[in-house]
Amino acid sequence: METTVDRRGRHAEVSGAGFAGLTAAAALAQRGWSVRVHEKGTELREQGAGIVLWHNSLKVLKAIGAYEAVMAESMTPPYYETRFQHASVSHEDFGGLPWRTMTRPYLHKCLLDAALAAGVEIRTGSEVVAADPRGRVTLASGETLHADLVVGADGVKSKVRDSIGFEQERWKSRDGITRFLVPRRKAELGPGEWDNVIDFWNLEPRYLRVLYVPCNDRELYLALGAPRADEQGSRTPIDLDLWTSAYPELTPVLQAAATAADPRYYGYETTAVAEWRRGAVALVGDSAHAMPPALAQGAGCAMANAYTLAVAATEADDGGIEAALAGWEEQERPFTDRCQRRSADFAATRAMSEGNQFTLENLETALYDPTNPNRHALSVVRSQ
Repeated sequence: METTVDRRGRHAEVSGAGFAGLTAAAALAQRGWSVRVHEKGTELREQGAGIVLWHNSLKVLKAIGAYEAVMAESMTPPYYETRFQHASVSHEDFGGLPWRTMTRPYLHKCLLDAALAAGVEIRTGSEVVAADPRGRVTLASGETLHADLVVGADGVKSKVRDSIGFEQERWKSRDGITRFLVPRRKAELGPGEWDNVIDFWNLEPRYLRVLYVPCNDRELYLALGAPRADEQGSRTPIDLDLWTSAYPELTPVLQAAATAADPRYYGYETTAVAEWRRGAVALVGDSAHAMPPALAQGAGCAMANAYTLAVAATEADDGGIEAALAGWEEQERPFTDRCQRRSADFAATRAMSEGNQFTLENLETALYDPTNPNRHALSVVRSQ
C-alpha cells in the first residue's frame, strides 16, 4: 500500500503512550514526521489483561507493520459463545470476519516496537499538563514545547482536553468489571469448548458475569462483572466463594484470579466530547470517546482514529492543519459515535446476555477498514 510521505519537516507532540498514542506516533513517523511521545509513568507498560481486536484494528496493525508480531502471540477462537443462566444461547463466528484475542501487554509491546522502529522518541516520566490550540504543550516540569500537531491520547482524565476546555459529557454505567490474566488451566477445567470466548451471564438471583477470553496457548483473560453497588461482587481481592458458587465450572481459573496481585474494579464510563480537535490539537482514544466494552471496540476505534488522523495530517496543505483535522473528524466521527452509543446502550440494558448480538449493525466499526481511501463509500451500515 502506498502512503503519502511528509517531506516538510513537520513535528508532532503526543501525550500518552497507550494504544492510541503509539498508533498515531508510528503512523506519523512512518510518513516522515518527527514525533515525540510523552508518558507520565516511569515505565512503558500497559495496565490491563486481555483484549479482542477486530478487522478494523487488524488493518491498522498491517499498515504500521505490527501485524505479524501480533499474530505470533494471539489467537482466533472458534466461536464467541454466550451462556445465559448456564445454558448456551449462541455461537457466533462472524462469517469469516477477521478477529483476534491477545493480552493487552503484548499488543502494547508490538505497538511500541513499531513506533520505535519508525524513529519515534519516547519520554517516560514526562507528563503533559496543558496544551494550546496553536500547537504548544506544557510539561509538568515547566518545559514548553512547540509542534505542528499535538495529539491528546492521555485517557479519560486527559489534561490536554481539559486544559483547552473541550466541552464534554461524562456518565457512569451501573456495572463494571475486575480484569485478570491467569493461566489457561484447560486440563483442570475438563472437557468443554474452552478455546471459545465464552460470555457467561447470570441475572438471577443476582447479576454476576464472567467474560472468558483465551488469549494464546498459555494465558486467559477473565473479566468478572458486577454492579458498582454490589460491595461483595465488586470487591477486590475477589470473594472466591461468591464467584465459585455462581460459576463452579470455572473454579480452577477463578482460584487463580483470587490470588492475583493488585486487582482493580473498573466501573464502565462514557465520555462524549463536543469536538475532537481545536486548532492544531486532536484528541484520540479515551480522551475523546471512552465507551463501555460491550462491543469490544474501545481500542479498535482508538487505533482506527489515530491512524486516520496521521493520514489526514500528512495530507494537509502547508498551514492547513486545522482544516485537515476538521475534515478528519467530520469523516471518522459518525462511525465512532454510533459505536459509543450502542456500547452504552448495551451496558445499560445488559442485552448482550441474550446472545446473537453481533449483528451487521453492531459490527459496523469492526467491518470498517480505516486504511482504505474509499472506506466511507464502502460502509455497509448507515443507521443512526
